Amino acid sequence: MDEDDSFDVSPRDIAILKARVDHPTSSTRELSRILEEEYGITLSHNRINEILRTMSEQEIFRETILPNREIFRHYLFRISFNFPNFEDNWRDCYDALQSDPHVLMFFTADSNYQWHAISQFRTDDEMERWVHNFFKEHGNLISEFHNTMLHSVHKFQTEAAVFDTILAETEEGRQYLEHDE
Repeated sequence: MDEDDSFDVSPRDIAILKARVDHPTSSTRELSRILEEEYGITLSHNRINEILRTMSEQEIFRETILPNREIFRHYLFRISFNFPNFEDNWRDCYDALQSDPHVLMFFTADSNYQWHAISQFRTDDEMERWVHNFFKEHGNLISEFHNTMLHSVHKFQTEAAVFDTILAETEEGRQYLEHDE
């Protein structure tokens, strides 16, 4: 995403989002106290709830359930296209990946492999059957397919500190960061 395409989110709302990420199970009453103590932001728990709901509706963040990473085996699929068949076949393949319950993350990349997907399956056999069926359904589109098992997923979360660089972009945001020190 280019800088021009980024969401325009106020520093206060970034601080609220950072507090939510840092304290994912806290009630909005607890978040109200945390925001006051850590950032000097005084808002009622009802207002915090309203702000979080609005940001969610605007897709500034999504609340996602992430199961323990030990439940599944994770794989990286990389797909390059058979371009003569792209126009007639890309949409069905795209929609299939978007809606597939095994696909945890699906994204484009600047490489020979244009589509990448991180997927999760219980067993290698389940993954192999999925790949076989995927090729039966979408093989006309695919020029190359590379599969990598992610043997040890060491980190599987977003850290609240990632928002510090956004807060540092504005004077108001820097004040919130200074208050937190």
